[in-house]
Amino acid sequence: MNSKPMLIEVRQKDEFCLVRCEGRLATEDHEYLRAKKDEIKRANCKKVLADFSEVPDIGSAGIGFILGVYTSTKNLGGRFVLVGIRPRVREVLDLTRVSTIIPLAADFASGLVTLRDEGPAAGAQNQG
Repeated sequence: MNSKPMLIEVRQKDEFCLVRCEGRLATEDHEYLRAKKDEIKRANCKKVLADFSEVPDIGSAGIGFILGVYTSTKNLGGRFVLVGIRPRVREVLDLTRVSTIIPLAADFASGLVTLRDEGPAAGAQNQG
């Protein structure tokens, strides 16, 4: 199986960051993921939208990347949302319970709505 190499692009405008991910987020790319997570953290973005529509699968390092970006954004008092999650990635997020912590949106437009929503519904729903 020939998988696409990982690519993470970070674009910043004011306090908004768009993170576009492509390829499989896997353990062998741990250093690259750490560097990208640090780049996003240094940008001090209060609103981070991560587009995962080109990510077919995710490993533990990818989960660590998502949680790291989420935590650093939340520590700034900001919001983080994942959009365009494919079925296999959603399955991993559900199995690891990450989907109960991180807001997920179907597409870019609904992700922007989630980021702009200042109410409690913008966070993950805690239904226990």
